[in-house]
Amino acid sequence: MRVNRILLSSALIVVALVVQVSVLARLHLPGAVPDLLLLTVLGLALVYGHVGGALIGFAAGLLADLAPPADHAAGRYALVLCVIGYLAGLAKPENGRLKSATGPMVVVVAAAIGTTLLYAGVGALVGDTAARHVGLPSLLFTAALYDLLLAPFVVPGIMALARRADNDPLAETGSAAKSADISSGWLSSGTGLKIGGQRGGLGSLKTKARTRTARVGRIKGVKRL
Repeated sequence: MRVNRILLSSALIVVALVVQVSVLARLHLPGAVPDLLLLTVLGLALVYGHVGGALIGFAAGLLADLAPPADHAAGRYALVLCVIGYLAGLAKPENGRLKSATGPMVVVVAAAIGTTLLYAGVGALVGDTAARHVGLPSLLFTAALYDLLLAPFVVPGIMALARRADNDPLAETGSAAKSADISSGWLSSGTGLKIGGQRGGLGSLKTKARTRTARVGRIKGVKRL
């Protein structure tokens, strides 16, 4: 991954985790908690693709596993977000531009449901049965609802920041100047285009000189008369 991608992703993940732990987790909403960290991973995966989404998802999940007040085994959420980031990156459009908001909303709902199912499944493998006591259907519904309501305020902004970090105007200006230098060097390196232009220029200068000489001769003839 590029340096600007790493820096931007790291900053967004840290901010999302701090907001989720300090604000969203304390709202005491019924059912699940709005997953701002998941939405951040989805927004970056839709721009960076499946490889970048998997790496960002793993890093974000591992940070969430180690951040207090984590009450589960380290690596559990990292595995879940790694898989979700990879699958979300597969939905990245070829030209990098989304034609409508329907696609991202479907990705958000599918990711919210998939994250809850994967987290509960991995928990069942390690002996954590908390999802059964809370009620898995209510967790799925509330997770999809909360993330869907929060997504329009998070995902488009993150995608815009990711695209802006990728499209460096200084790099584009430098490459354009370099291509201009190459083209000018190509024209002056014996293609014949410049030589023909010089011949045409000499011919036009000779024609102008003859015209001026004829005008001077006419004026002198008039004066002599």
